[in-house]
Amino acid sequence: MAPRRPTSTPSPSSRLDQVDRLELWRRWKASDCNGCWSGCCTFPVEMSVHDLIRLGHATEDEASASLSRLGRRLLDEGVIQSYRAASQIFVLAQKPSRDCIYLGPDRLCTVYERRPEVCRMFPKIGPKPGSCPGHVRHAQTKGGPK
Repeated sequence: MAPRRPTSTPSPSSRLDQVDRLELWRRWKASDCNGCWSGCCTFPVEMSVHDLIRLGHATEDEASASLSRLGRRLLDEGVIQSYRAASQIFVLAQKPSRDCIYLGPDRLCTVYERRPEVCRMFPKIGPKPGSCPGHVRHAQTKGGPK
């Protein structure tokens, strides 16, 4: 018989369901990142061309020539999932699990030193500034944890 998962630890699919429920997020503390399941790495990552250059996906010459052409190339390569020409925002591709393409199997960022600016700013900016989805509070259910 397989060991039972403790009721206080939500399953990965439950975590993804809860990460979108902002009322379950709690105020962020620096210690929250230790041992976290990287819930923030399941959100779409909006990047500028400067982020793409820092990540090594573009050169300054390529970026100054044509952002639309760069966007088409990165879409074809699977690096981004969309590009909005009007705002010059590129959206980083995600794995089928919703994880960032740069989130490793150990749930750590594989490009941490070169990560996009929005990742550097989280949780100061994000869906609920100052709060974190990594340690979501459980939804209150009859007989369940609060």
